[in-house]
Amino acid sequence: MKDYTNQRFWNHFSRLYDIFMKKDKTAYSEMYDLIGSKLTKGMKVLELATGTGLISLAVADKVHYIEATDFSPQMIAAAKKKKVPENVNFTVQDACKLSYEDESFDCVIISNALHIMPKPELALQNIQRVLKKDGVLIAPTFTHADNDKAGIIKAALMERLGFKAFHKWTQREYCDFLIQNGFVIERKQVLKADFPITYVEARKLQEERA
Repeated sequence: MKDYTNQRFWNHFSRLYDIFMKKDKTAYSEMYDLIGSKLTKGMKVLELATGTGLISLAVADKVHYIEATDFSPQMIAAAKKKKVPENVNFTVQDACKLSYEDESFDCVIISNALHIMPKPELALQNIQRVLKKDGVLIAPTFTHADNDKAGIIKAALMERLGFKAFHKWTQREYCDFLIQNGFVIERKQVLKADFPITYVEARKLQEERA
């Protein structure tokens, strides 16, 4: 049976994940600062596709509690081996089938994951459900269609290695995708990395009362 979610690849890659992420260290440091500036001490946060927990561990001191999840058991196992603050809990969860109650979180973070999901709209539906009415979505994502020529070549090579990108959005296409799935963009910024990262902060679109 074909593994459309590429879970096997991410399980195997968990041992090399932290080393690989160092190539974009500057961009990720900037991302941590941006995320941290949006968080407050009273927040209960959900991070989806946490990998080995780099973001959650970097911003844990900014919030009350973080539930950090990934669909790869091996990624979560690697995260748990680190020095984990008491307010961070690592669990295995599928972003498209979340088990949490409605409106459970003040903030949901999903970084560089929507573009590698076959059906990212399902993840956004789940995020809509578990996010409080005034909650914030922080969703930085590689926008591969904005790659320069060198980036296009690198992306092609990485796909051969197993880094499958199901969606190669431009910045505008990605923001439109979020809007079409019920979010209002509050901030967007491009971070310079091997591939452009479109950093986005958004909120749920509130239904107008009759």
